[in-house]
Amino acid sequence: MTEWFLSIEGTSSGRTVAFGLAIMAAILHAVLGAMQKGKFDPWTSRAFIDINYCLLSLPFALFVFPFPEPEVWRVLCFGVMAHAIYKILMAMAFSRAAFTVVYPVVRGTGPLVTVLFAGVVFNEIFTLQQWIGITVLSIGIFGLALYNLWKIQGPREQLPLALIIALVTGVTVAIYTTVDAYGVRLSASPFSYLAWLFVLDGFIMPIIWLGWKRKPEHIKALPNLLGRGFIGGLFAVGSFGSIMLATRLDQVGKAAVLRETSTVFAALIGWILLRETVGPRRFVLISMIAIGAIIVEFGI
Repeated sequence: MTEWFLSIEGTSSGRTVAFGLAIMAAILHAVLGAMQKGKFDPWTSRAFIDINYCLLSLPFALFVFPFPEPEVWRVLCFGVMAHAIYKILMAMAFSRAAFTVVYPVVRGTGPLVTVLFAGVVFNEIFTLQQWIGITVLSIGIFGLALYNLWKIQGPREQLPLALIIALVTGVTVAIYTTVDAYGVRLSASPFSYLAWLFVLDGFIMPIIWLGWKRKPEHIKALPNLLGRGFIGGLFAVGSFGSIMLATRLDQVGKAAVLRETSTVFAALIGWILLRETVGPRRFVLISMIAIGAIIVEFGI
């Protein structure tokens, strides 16, 4: 698997695979975000998702893939810290505002900052057409957040703080994306880096939950939590693993932009599963996100 993956790096086939991986990551990430905002509070959902993907990845880290090189461990440490900050901020934002308001702000900020970081760290250059695509996509994402903010019903006292947290969270998305893309490219086996990232990162939110967020009613809901956590763990591995592998095969900035089509899928999930309203204006904004992604990928 590793040999085949490395053999398509830098080829047209590799770029095609990278595109497919980025779109798959977008779909899985939208489902994962909805799970975190669904029946249980985001701290609890995230804790059970993380411990599951830690346990799922541990056998592969120990027995299947080679140990990371010494220089890769340093990058792993930075990556784990960035992920921990991101998850804490995301849970704080989800606890204060609607999923369809918070999620687009986070995902809209992330690719813009990632493209800038990728230009500095990886010397990536985007064409004028790609910048147009990024602009169209970003207008669609932030427009979706503003529309949802305008339409939302209920208390609004927490909204300003939630939006600030969401913006900062978007910056942390760019940080961990850049750090992990660097680690995936530095490692002889990208799968090795990802396996150990999931193992190390998977402990943090469960510890926070056990120490500060656990409630008595969670005991009764344990079977449900374990089931949701297992499914969420699979989705988390698939989502982040896919996008990081895409950054090894193609531009980091492009993969980050394509991942944010997750906002399109998140809007559909919010409407179908979470019963959050969708109208024609949102359809137009969602279409802008899709069109922007197409321009970035295909230059049309």
